[in-house]
Amino acid sequence: MADDLVQRAHLGDLSGQNWAGLTRLSFETEEKPLTTGGSVPDTASGHRQFHPLTGRDIKSRDEQEKDNRRYVESRGGIYVHTYEEPDTSAWKRKRVRLPDGRVTYRVVRPVFEGALNDLKAGRTPDGVRMDGLIVSDVDRLTRDNRHLEDAIEVVENFRHPIIDITGTLDLLTDNGRTVARILVATSNKQSADTARRVTRKHRAMEQAGIPTGSRRPFGWQDDKRTLNPPEAKAIRAAAKRLLAGASLRSIVADWNSQGLTSTLGNQWKPQTLKQVLRNPRLCGYRSRHVSEFDPATRAENRRMEIVTDDASGELVKGTWTPILSVDDWRAVVELIGTAQGRGDGVNARKYLCSGTLRCGKAGCNAYLRASKAPASRGKPEGFFYYTCPGKNSSGGGCGGVRIPGPDTDALIAKMVIAKYEEEAANREAQQAPGKWDKEDELARVREDIAEWTQARADRQVTKERFFEFLGKAEATERRLNRERAAFQRKQAALRGKPVDLRSTWKELEFIDQRTYVERALTAVIVAPAVGRNQPLRNRLTPIPREED
Repeated sequence: MADDLVQRAHLGDLSGQNWAGLTRLSFETEEKPLTTGGSVPDTASGHRQFHPLTGRDIKSRDEQEKDNRRYVESRGGIYVHTYEEPDTSAWKRKRVRLPDGRVTYRVVRPVFEGALNDLKAGRTPDGVRMDGLIVSDVDRLTRDNRHLEDAIEVVENFRHPIIDITGTLDLLTDNGRTVARILVATSNKQSADTARRVTRKHRAMEQAGIPTGSRRPFGWQDDKRTLNPPEAKAIRAAAKRLLAGASLRSIVADWNSQGLTSTLGNQWKPQTLKQVLRNPRLCGYRSRHVSEFDPATRAENRRMEIVTDDASGELVKGTWTPILSVDDWRAVVELIGTAQGRGDGVNARKYLCSGTLRCGKAGCNAYLRASKAPASRGKPEGFFYYTCPGKNSSGGGCGGVRIPGPDTDALIAKMVIAKYEEEAANREAQQAPGKWDKEDELARVREDIAEWTQARADRQVTKERFFEFLGKAEATERRLNRERAAFQRKQAALRGKPVDLRSTWKELEFIDQRTYVERALTAVIVAPAVGRNQPLRNRLTPIPREED
C-alpha cells in the first residue's frame, strides 16, 4: 500500500489511510493602525501597528484542525493526530550552532521536523500508523526553501504524501514540486518585505520616542506613559537606598514582603530588579535591544542601548514621564553594573560580624565563628560567642580566642556608624567636580577594544595577540568602571541629604546592616582576653576599607 500512497493522494483517494495534520499559529506580521497614545489610533501621524498573523483565512488552531479533519474524512481517510506549532515563525531565522561547531542561521521548527521524521517512519508519536500529512495552506507548511526540500524528500524518497486543503500545494508531481518551490520563494519574499517594513516602522517609532512592547513596564500604567504611583515611588526609594549603601537583596526582600510584584505577577529577584534599574526609560530615554555577533568568540551578545537621533546625534527622549533624574539613573547603573563583591549582600549571614572578625593570636588570623552559649553558662536566651575554630576543625584556627557576640555586634555597629558619618561629613565639605576626569581614558580603552575586535574579525591580527590584548584592555576597563562608579556614588551623595544611619540602624534589614559592615571594614582583629575586667573595645582593632 505504501508504494501507491502518493498516487492515490494525487487522485484524491484517501480511503483506509491514516492522516495527521500540522497546525501553526504564525509570527508573520501584517499592518494595522498604530496606537500612539492609549487605545486611539494616531491617524494624524500616519503610524501603523503590526500584529501577529494567525493565518488570513484560518484564524485558530481549532479551525485549522477542523478543516484538516473534514478534508481527510470526506475522502475516506482517518484523521489520527495533530502536530501543533504555537507561536512559531516559518520564516524567521535564529542563530544555531551545528554539530561540527560552525555557527549559522536557520529557521527553527522542532515540531515540523518531528512531524517529517514521524512521517518517514510511518508512525505518530503515540505509535499509530501514519500514511500522510495535511496542512491548511502552503504557508502553514513552510516559507523556507530548506524546509520545503525536506518535505519534498519525504514525498519523493519515502513515498508518504503531504497535501493541503486548498490544492495550492502539490508535492506529489514533478511539475507541482516546481510550482511549490516558486510559491515558497514568493512567500519568503513577502515575509522579508513585511519584516523590512516592520523594521523601518520600529525605527521611526524609536526616533519619535514612542514606546513599544506588549507588556507594560514596571513603574508605568498600561499606556506605558503615565506613572503608576506606588511602583514609581518604590523605584525612587530603591535608587536612593542603593546609592546610600543598601544592597539589592535587601530591597528585593522588602518589596516581596510588601506584596509588590513584577508586571507578570512574580516575586522579585536581584537579577530582575537589576533589569528594571538598568533600563534607560527610567530617566526618560528611548532605548532598544541590540544583538551583536562577536566573530572572535563566536558568541552573540545582547545589550540595551539608548537611541540617538539620526539627524542631530542627540539622545532621544521618550514620550512618557520619567521616574529618576538622568544623573541618579547613571549613578545607579554604574553601581549595580560592577561585579559583585563584598557588601553586595550575597554573603549575608545569620550573625552581623561573621566573615569580618579574625583571630588576633600570633600566626592564626582565622575567621571567628558564631556559636550559641551552652545552657550551663546561664546566659540569656539567644546569647552567643564569636570563637576561633580549633586546629582540627575545617576553619583551621587555633581555638584560643572567644568574645561575647551581642556586645561585639553593638561595638562594631558603632564603629560602622561613626565611619559612615565621618565620610558623609567629608563629602559635604567637598566641592564635587562637574565631570569625572578619566571619562576620555575610558572612551579610548573602549575604542581600542572595538578596533582590535574588528581587526581580529578581518584576520589582521592573530588570535594569540588579540586575546593577549583583550585581557589587559578589559582589566583596565573594569578598573575604570569601578572608579567611575565610586565617583557617581559620591556625586549622588552630594546631591542628596545623607542617610541618618545612627537613628535608622535598628530599623534596617539585617542584610543592609551586613552591607554597611562589609563596605566599612575589611576586617576586625580580635585579641585574646587578658584578665577579667579588660574593656571589650580594647580587644578590637578595626581595619577600615579604603574607598574605591
